[in-house]
Amino acid sequence: MKNRHAIILAAGKGTRMKSDLYKVLHQVAGKSMVEHVVDAVTEAGFEKIITIVGFGAEMVKEQLGERSSYCLQEEQLGTGHAVMQAEELLADKEGVTLVICGDTPLLTAETLDRLVALHEEEQAKATVLTANADNPSGYGRVIRDASGYVRNIVEEKDANEAERAVQEINTGTYVFDNQLLFEALHQVGNDNAQGEYYLPDVISILQAQGERISAYQMDDLNESLGVNDRVALAKANQLFFKRNNEKHMRNGVTIIDPENVYIEANVQIGPDTIIEPNVHIKGDTTIGSHVRLGSGTVVRDSQIDDYVEVRSSEIEQSHVSKHADVGPNAHLRPNSNIGESVHIGNFVETKNATIGKETKVGHLTYIGDAELGERINVSCGVIFANYDGVNKAKSVIGDDSFIGSNVNLVAPVNVASQAFIAAGSTINKDVPSKAMGIARARQENKEDYWDKLPISKK
Repeated sequence: MKNRHAIILAAGKGTRMKSDLYKVLHQVAGKSMVEHVVDAVTEAGFEKIITIVGFGAEMVKEQLGERSSYCLQEEQLGTGHAVMQAEELLADKEGVTLVICGDTPLLTAETLDRLVALHEEEQAKATVLTANADNPSGYGRVIRDASGYVRNIVEEKDANEAERAVQEINTGTYVFDNQLLFEALHQVGNDNAQGEYYLPDVISILQAQGERISAYQMDDLNESLGVNDRVALAKANQLFFKRNNEKHMRNGVTIIDPENVYIEANVQIGPDTIIEPNVHIKGDTTIGSHVRLGSGTVVRDSQIDDYVEVRSSEIEQSHVSKHADVGPNAHLRPNSNIGESVHIGNFVETKNATIGKETKVGHLTYIGDAELGERINVSCGVIFANYDGVNKAKSVIGDDSFIGSNVNLVAPVNVASQAFIAAGSTINKDVPSKAMGIARARQENKEDYWDKLPISKK
C-alpha cells in the first residue's frame, strides 16, 4: 500500500532509566530499541519515516543514519507537540501516518500491517492499537460503541466504575489520516496539569467532527511493552529472547533449554542445529545447518558453516568452515579463518590467522598473525610470537609440516611445506621444505648434583 508515513517519537531523555545513554538507544537483544522500531516500520511498508529527536539527537542520527528523516523537538511539551514537529515534512501529504514510540521494541511488522489494514478497510480517520489486559490498572481504557467503533479513550483517573472494568487498553500507537492529523493538532490545547499537548486529544477532536475512529486489538499485550526503566528493559529482553527462540525452533533448530539461550535479533541459524544451555549468539552471526554449539559458547559477528561443533568456546568476528571442531575453552579472536575439518582444541587462541584444511591445533597454543597450510600438526604449547613491542609480523607455515611441542616461532618467519620443527625450539629463521629446524641448547647432565643440595644432608 502506497502513501504510508511513520512518525517515531524518540525525543524524551528517559530520566527513569537513570543513564547517561539516551533512552531509545538502550539495547534489546543486541539492537537499540529505536532500531527495532525502524525495522518493524520498514518491514510493514512505510515509505517515509520521520524520527522526532530531542536529547541525544546526534547519537540517534548516527545510529539510524539515512534510514530516517529527523525533526528536532527542542522542548518536550507532550506527544502532540512532538508530532507537530513533522508538519513541514508531512502536512500536505495524502495517505496514512503511523505514530509510534521509539521505546516499543517488541512491536512487529505483522501487527503494524494489520493495524493499517483495518484502518483502511473500515475507512477510519484514526485507528488505535489496543490490547486486552487482565490487569488494566494504569492504562487508558478504550470505550467502544455498539458498532464496535471507538467512542472514547478514558484515562484511568477520569474513568467511572464501569469504564475502569473495561480491559481493552490504549497502547499509545495510532494510525491517522495524515492531513486530518495535522489539522486536528492545531486544535489541541495544553489546558492540563502538565501544560502539555497530548496526541490522544486528536481522537476526541476527530470524533467531535463526526469522523470514524477504529481500534485494532492485538493478540499479545506484551508486544506493546514500552520501556521506561531498567526493570522494563530486562523484561523486554526476556520477552524478545523467548519469542526469537520460538521462531528458530519452529524453523528446525533444537534449543535444549530455551530459557537459558540468548539469540540476538540479527542472527540466522540453519535447521538441525543443536544449541545447548547457556549459549549466547550475538550481532551479525550466521550459523549453518547440523551445527552443535556446546554449553557456555559465545559467538559474536561470525560465520559458522555446516557440520561444525563448538564446545564451550568464544568466537568473535571469525569464520569456521564445515566439519571443523572448536574447543573446549578455545578463543577465536577477530579475523580467524578456520578451514574445513580443522581441529582447534582446548585452550587454543587465534587472532588474524588462517588455518588450512585438516590442520590440527590440539591444545595450549597461541596463533596470531599467521597463515597455516593444510594437514599441519601443531603440538602442545606452541607460541607464534608475532609482536616485538612495536610492530606485528606474520608467520607462514607450509602444508604437511609438523611443529613440535613448546616451540616459539618468532615472526616474521616462513616454514616451508613438509618441514619439521623440533620440540622446544625457538625459530627465528626460515626453514626450507623437508628440513628439520632445531634451535635449543645441547643437553648436559651434571653428575651427582643431588648430593650437593642441602636437602641431601637431612
